[in-house]
Amino acid sequence: MILAIDIGNTNIVLGGFEGETILFIERISTNQAATDLEYASDVKTALDVHNIDPKEVQGAILSSVVPSVTNTFQRAVQKYLNVSVTVVEPGMKTGLNIRYENPRELGSDRIANAVAVSTLYGGPSIFIDFGTATTYGVVSAKAEFLGGAIGPGVRMMNRALSTGTAKLPSIELVLPPQVIGRTTVSNIQAGILYGYIGSVEKIVGQMKQELGGENIRVIATGGMAHLVKSNSDVIDEINPDLTLTGLRLIYERNIG
Repeated sequence: MILAIDIGNTNIVLGGFEGETILFIERISTNQAATDLEYASDVKTALDVHNIDPKEVQGAILSSVVPSVTNTFQRAVQKYLNVSVTVVEPGMKTGLNIRYENPRELGSDRIANAVAVSTLYGGPSIFIDFGTATTYGVVSAKAEFLGGAIGPGVRMMNRALSTGTAKLPSIELVLPPQVIGRTTVSNIQAGILYGYIGSVEKIVGQMKQELGGENIRVIATGGMAHLVKSNSDVIDEINPDLTLTGLRLIYERNIG
C-alpha cells in the first residue's frame, strides 16, 4: 500500500492506495505547533480505524502548502511506518511540461491536480480546487500546465468579513433562496455565496476565452465544489480524490 498525504492550510488528507484502488481517506487538522510524535499518533489512529497494518505501507508521497509542517509530518511518517517519504518538488517526473515562469513558486498540490487531470481527462481542461484558497489551473492537450489563478476560499471570505468589521457576524455558509435578503445573515450569505459562484463563472469563462477552443472540460475538487455545481453549469465533473490520485501517479512515475 502507498500512503498519499496532502497537507493543506486547514486539513491534512491521508489516502491509502493499493494500485489504483483507494482503500481509505482520512482527514486530520493541520496544526503548525504539533510535534513529530503527535502527528505520528494521528497517522496511527487513521490506520487503526481502517484495520491497516503499518507493515502494509510500502512507501509514502507528500504534497504540502504549509512549509512549517512539511518536515515535521515527513519525520512522523518515517518514524512510525519506517518508510521513505517522497516530497513533491520541482524536478520530479510528472509527465507534464510546466509552463510556469518559476516552477518553484507552483504549489505541489496544484502539480498533483494537474497530473491527475491530464492523465484522467486529457486536455484542454480547467481544474478548480475549492480549499482554504480557491486555485484554478489549466492543462493543454499536449500535457502542458499553462498556469492558472488563485483567489480566497469561501470560508476565508466569511472570516475576513466578520473579523474586519465591527458588527457583521460570522455566518453559516448556506445559500439563501434569493439574493435580496431581509436579514443581516441572509444578506451576508447572499453576498458571499452568490458572489463567489459568480466569480468562479467569470474566471472559468475568461480562461475558456483565452484558450480559444471548444470542448474544454472543467474538473472540480474540494469542499465547495458541490455547492457551486448545484447552482451553476460551470463545472462538468467533481472528483473528490483528484489531489490524492495525482500524488499516486507522481509516486509511480518516480518510485515505481
